[in-house]
Amino acid sequence: MGQAVETKYISVEIERQDTTDSQPYWEKFNVPYRHGMNVISILMEIQRNPVTADGKNTSPVSWDMNCLEEVCGACSMVINGRPRQSCSALVDQLEQPIKLQPMSTFPVVRDLQIDRSRMFDSLKKVKAWVPIDGSYDLGEGPRMPERKREWAYELSKCMTCGVCLEACPNVNTHSDFMGPAPLSQVRLFNAHPTGAMNKDERLAAIMGEGGLANCGNSQNCVVACPKGIPLTTSIASLNRATTVQMFKNFFGSDHMVD
Repeated sequence: MGQAVETKYISVEIERQDTTDSQPYWEKFNVPYRHGMNVISILMEIQRNPVTADGKNTSPVSWDMNCLEEVCGACSMVINGRPRQSCSALVDQLEQPIKLQPMSTFPVVRDLQIDRSRMFDSLKKVKAWVPIDGSYDLGEGPRMPERKREWAYELSKCMTCGVCLEACPNVNTHSDFMGPAPLSQVRLFNAHPTGAMNKDERLAAIMGEGGLANCGNSQNCVVACPKGIPLTTSIASLNRATTVQMFKNFFGSDHMVD
């Protein structure tokens, strides 16, 4: 008879919450190990067999995911104390027990699933899009200079994952600071030749309550961003842009030049 192969297990601790208003609690799981597993694989295994480490039947863990290739931003959570994407968090690179928690910046829907409306509302506030009249064909738009296009592309990598907001100490339940991601999108769309038509509106939005003045320059955001977006560079650029806009507002745009 052949020798039995011993099953290796992953130790996982998950902070759970049944409803938005209920108290959080922790559950421990032992998940069979397979080579190449990521955190999503762990959660899917628990979904398949929702039994805790002490043998108690429980409900499957709730979480968000979509693309599974660090593009959509949906699977953000706090893994071993660090906000990141669970699809790109490999088990072999994580210290055990692996501790999973929902991001605290956003309201919890259930377990690791959160409501990111706060961030999406801020993107609406700053008009993070290029408005065009789609009723007729406008033809090709103006071309961006290559050097500007290169850095604008880096800003366009934002996947609204919310990790930078979670890392920022100024984004919390006691503040209405919109956070780094929406601010960086202002710079992106103001740089676009067509998007620049709404430049003044975007700058006005971030010059108000919850905008640029609430940034404490901790620079946690640029360290945490999974896409390496130069968020602090965007914030510095917007500081200059809003200063110019302030003088325009004071003296009147007819007396100022860009």
